[in-house]
Amino acid sequence: MNKSEQFWDRVACVYDFFVNVINAKTHRLLCKEIASLIQPTDIVLECACGTGMLTKVIAPQCKKLVATDFSKKMLQRTEKKCKHFANTDFKTADITDFDFDAASFDKVVAGNVIHLLEQPQSALRELERVCRPGGKIIVPTYITKRKHNKIINIYDKMGAGFKNKFTFASYEQFFIDTGYTDVEFIKVEGKIPCSVAVIEKK
Repeated sequence: MNKSEQFWDRVACVYDFFVNVINAKTHRLLCKEIASLIQPTDIVLECACGTGMLTKVIAPQCKKLVATDFSKKMLQRTEKKCKHFANTDFKTADITDFDFDAASFDKVVAGNVIHLLEQPQSALRELERVCRPGGKIIVPTYITKRKHNKIINIYDKMGAGFKNKFTFASYEQFFIDTGYTDVEFIKVEGKIPCSVAVIEKK
């Protein structure tokens, strides 16, 4: 188990305080945006589900959901909250190396994880691989503004392992540099805002 995985296992029991109190406005608006992108016929893969914030809004909207995280303790909390959804399975998984067949999912959601990865480009390629042609890859991530750096830096020093601190502009540039030029971006404002990248797989 690496340091980042140890961190997320350690904070699983208190992470909902960040979700529901510290950054509540952003997360409330983010949930609405994500729910609006899911259709009743969709088979959905959710990566880095954390403690189930997006899982709770995706599951009621779709046909089938597989919720994954590399932290077992985070995933356990999601499963406890969402076990009543009969259409949802829970699985530990590495976002850079899935054990799923190509073109398995109509929507692939990777929430607030790209900024934590050593090789985010590899993760995007894997998200694309498991998404069917015509499906959508949905990638929200936290955005850094100068006045919010203090909060992000505290989490980073605790061991969260931020590899990238994106601005709205640099997040868009990241996709261009990675070879994705036709991407829709949705801005979600709040204490620590998000930018949601939406890619339709050709």
